[in-house]
Amino acid sequence: MSSETTEDVVIQAEGLGKRYRVAAGRRQHNTLRDLIAEKVSGIVQGRPQSRARREAFWALHDVTFKIRRGENVGIIGLNGAGKSTLLKILSRITEPTVGLARIAGRVGALLEVGTGFHGELSGRENIFLYGAILGMSKAEINRKFAAIVEFAGIADFIDTPIKRYSSGMYVRLAFSVAANLEPEILLLDEVLSVGDLPFQRKCMEFARKLGQRDGTILFVSHNMFSIKNMCNRVIYLRRGRIQFDGPTDRGIKLYEEDCRLSTPSWAEVKSEARVIAVTDVALLDESGRAKSVFDYAERMRLRFTCEGRPLSEPVNFIVAFVRSDGVPCCCYSTELDGLSVDFSSGMRIIELLTPPLKLVSEMYTIEIIARKEGFQELLCAQVGATFHVRHAFLDTHFGVFHETAEWSCGELTMGQPPLLSRNSQ
Repeated sequence: MSSETTEDVVIQAEGLGKRYRVAAGRRQHNTLRDLIAEKVSGIVQGRPQSRARREAFWALHDVTFKIRRGENVGIIGLNGAGKSTLLKILSRITEPTVGLARIAGRVGALLEVGTGFHGELSGRENIFLYGAILGMSKAEINRKFAAIVEFAGIADFIDTPIKRYSSGMYVRLAFSVAANLEPEILLLDEVLSVGDLPFQRKCMEFARKLGQRDGTILFVSHNMFSIKNMCNRVIYLRRGRIQFDGPTDRGIKLYEEDCRLSTPSWAEVKSEARVIAVTDVALLDESGRAKSVFDYAERMRLRFTCEGRPLSEPVNFIVAFVRSDGVPCCCYSTELDGLSVDFSSGMRIIELLTPPLKLVSEMYTIEIIARKEGFQELLCAQVGATFHVRHAFLDTHFGVFHETAEWSCGELTMGQPPLLSRNSQ
């Protein structure tokens, strides 16, 4: 018999499914204005007003799980997996098509930028609107108003329509309202990546204190480093279905395997149009042993194979390291480093041995890119692998990398000129 009691379970999903209707060959209407505009356009242009064929798209399908009080659970998956849809259902912004969700406790939610806000209203008015959506009374909002504004740091813009806010101001205000709700359950979407580093730290510190009060957190993110730090359990969604529900390390491993050799979101060359394709990647230490966690100042050996259409011109292969928050940190190029890669056979094995890694402690994604010489036409762009850099205290507080500098120190005597004067050249 399970020791779990009904009181322990604060979130329960049973057979959740969310279906959207997508018009085939015609854009979807988000507002009445869109529908009227299309109808008028059709009449003016003489198009027949037949009903568009509409196809069903299931963003979520048969999602079932239980979350107990005090758990920190990460929701992970590739783009389009259904993560944000799940949080919208749990926060009662969206109704499920089938199934049900039960939540026991006061919920604070920080979802997509602008969720729960009205662009024409001021920051002041949106505090009352969003607070009411989250379940706060007008008296409670009035009592906490000054604290909300101070926490958000937007006092100078509180009476400005929020359509003029930056995305960072949006999320600061939304998080401040949610934090002052004093929630028992906190739903955090990857919108945290919009904020600057001090804002992200403030969010994480609030989440940590909520956990100390036996609060429950659901955290959606592509930042696996944050997921590892915050969560001891992950739910991995793939195409709207739960593929894994269990320990964080195992879930992240499955996620990283699915990311491997996929196309980065920025690349304009899709998989079916690639001239060159990376077919295998091996991440090794300097001696050739497989490895994914590297100590600071250790060298990495990256070996990858690629195939494609034979080319008469040399190819420039680029390996880029991108931090988990999307910051590009460094790259290596065969062309810049003096290697001309002949791709006339349509097949190559390429190996890179990096200098000692001076990146700070974090998780990084390797992107493998192929271009024509001169950094011209993009021939290929794929995610190669992920790795971690390990150090006792050198983390993102120190920036992107750390190098040892040369310092000197001497006695300062009276009348001695400064080391650098204003007129020095």
